[in-house]
Amino acid sequence: MGKKVAVGMSGGVDSSVAAYLLKEQGYDVVGVTMQIWQDEEDEVISENGGCCGLSAVDDAKRVADMLGIPHYVMNFKRQFKENVIDYFMEEYMRARTPNPCIACNRYVKWEALLTRCVEIGCDYIATGHYAKVVHLDNGRYAIKKSKTDKKDQTYALYNLTQDQLSRTIMPVGDYEKEEIRSIAQRIGLVTANKPDSQEICFVPDNDYAGYIERTSGKHFPSGNFVDVSGNILGKHKGIIHYTVGQRKGLGLSMGKPVFVLAIRPETNEVVIGDNEDTFHKELAASKVNFMSVESIRDKINVIAKIRYSHKGAPCTVCMTGDDEVICSFKEPVRAITPGQAVVFYDGDVVLGGATIDRVIG
Repeated sequence: MGKKVAVGMSGGVDSSVAAYLLKEQGYDVVGVTMQIWQDEEDEVISENGGCCGLSAVDDAKRVADMLGIPHYVMNFKRQFKENVIDYFMEEYMRARTPNPCIACNRYVKWEALLTRCVEIGCDYIATGHYAKVVHLDNGRYAIKKSKTDKKDQTYALYNLTQDQLSRTIMPVGDYEKEEIRSIAQRIGLVTANKPDSQEICFVPDNDYAGYIERTSGKHFPSGNFVDVSGNILGKHKGIIHYTVGQRKGLGLSMGKPVFVLAIRPETNEVVIGDNEDTFHKELAASKVNFMSVESIRDKINVIAKIRYSHKGAPCTVCMTGDDEVICSFKEPVRAITPGQAVVFYDGDVVLGGATIDRVIG
């Protein structure tokens, strides 16, 4: 019997096919679905589906039965609330824009799941992410871009540790999405045509501000929209309703498109400006996690992505302290957003990344 691997089965087609592929490769496969939804959200999340919906358990179990592998449901409610939901709300309340999927990957889908699966005798965990794990010549593990740029998920995985990567398999990274669906259809998986989840799983209606107010019990008062000179332009609905670069939903009649440039929680102001004002060349970021290298001493040239949908742009990166990097882009990039990740690529390999703190200049 081959090495034992626990596949995180979300009830979607990607993780379903990941389990199938690993079984075909000779691994001793078990399926694991993480129970991460919070009790008070059961009905809402079940109706909306997503990777943590109640229907995910049923779909994952049916796939596991069809593949002839054991299936377990593991409770990670506490870890999800502490590391994802609480972090999500705290960042918005600090006028930052969080990325809960990155936090979930590091602290729930890997840290908590890996620990539990090792306890039950697994050698590896596997997921249906579109990415690859590579063992480099320098001895380090890293994430490499998948076969498909369109679905590539390396940006959201930059924060994994060396130990986590050494115990991770990502079989889907060698395939296009269409190939994965084709495999699922060929072997008759019930998830073959299941649509991909789009929104944040615990905010199924996509109303982040409403979710934060309901969950925190806090009220976020209206304040002033101001321009870069401090002139008052109108009233906003509360700072948690906005993010840097936002154009829609501002409710301002300026006779031209305007954008959120910054959010100032200390004065409860949202700064508005023209599109060209959203472009900057430098940022500072902290909570650095290096992946393909242990650290950097001198300035290095990389391609950096400042959000999941960003195609990446050339820049230089240098350390300015034990846990801060300065990223200087060759050309200005749009809407550098505090709270989001900046991820550095050396070719197709993730060199590392960090959390954006501020724009410089």
